[in-house]
Amino acid sequence: MTTGTGMKRITIISPCYNEGTNVRVCYEAIRSLFDGPLAGYEREHIFADNASTDGTVAVLREIAGNDPHLRIIVNARNVGVLRSTFNALKASSGDATLVMMAVDLQDPPELIAQFVRHWEAGHKVVQGVRVKRDEGLIMRTTRWAYYRLVRRLTPFEIPADVGEFQLLDRQVVDAVTAFDDHDPYIRGLIAYVGFKPYGIPYVWRARRRGVSKNRLLTLVDIALNGLLSFTKTPLRVLSAAGLVMAVLSLLYAIGNLLWLLTRQERPVQPGIPTLIVALFFFSGVQLLFLGLLGEYIVSIHQQVRFGGRVIEAERINFDRSTRA
Repeated sequence: MTTGTGMKRITIISPCYNEGTNVRVCYEAIRSLFDGPLAGYEREHIFADNASTDGTVAVLREIAGNDPHLRIIVNARNVGVLRSTFNALKASSGDATLVMMAVDLQDPPELIAQFVRHWEAGHKVVQGVRVKRDEGLIMRTTRWAYYRLVRRLTPFEIPADVGEFQLLDRQVVDAVTAFDDHDPYIRGLIAYVGFKPYGIPYVWRARRRGVSKNRLLTLVDIALNGLLSFTKTPLRVLSAAGLVMAVLSLLYAIGNLLWLLTRQERPVQPGIPTLIVALFFFSGVQLLFLGLLGEYIVSIHQQVRFGGRVIEAERINFDRSTRA
């Protein structure tokens, strides 16, 4: 669908939190892209601010005063990068939408022009594939293993080394945002709707300004969400493990009884160390089971109680343009 100008609209979404040193640079990079290789398209750039406490919103407000193509959503509180991005995705009006353009420019904005060309060629999902990462060995290895674990466990194909740096056709955006998900794992939802993606390899660059707001606990939370959102495999593995341990315990009890009945002398060792080890082992297994069940229960509880709603404190420039 074209806009009133007769040009197709491309929406770019940039979530941010305390990124006052980066938002202007990101804005300029996207604007220069639409002044150059994407000059034939109308630009819509949505910054989804997660209740920043520095000068991020002030910088964005200043830019938005002179550029009606820049939109701003200011959340009432920090709801996490994926929920904030998903809420902005619902507000997008483009014929195609780039799900996440990180303001630190670790994903190269110049690649968007290639995304658009392949979208125009008929690919409804065009995604960047991180074939190389400019980060430490531990994090690089952990991410590599995690992506492949998720791909093995899910009943559908979630491409490895792919984040939210993806361009989606309007049809795909509408299908993805139809889900009312409290804690959306966006790359999983994109894969779930089933449109075949076209991948473009690139290098995920090191951050040049500021520090990442994704701390270790945040990354762990996102990882667990991705691991549990689309698969029952962990529960089935634990159920199978519980059954195996129960059968082994029964066989051990029978074998131990037969051993005691056939021995003429009393056993020298009373077996206390064995009991202690078994007690702590099975206690640990039970706690693991309960923790995993708790993750599923909490996810269900939040979804039922809160749904996917994000409370917005303010929207800027959304009244200046309506989707044609």
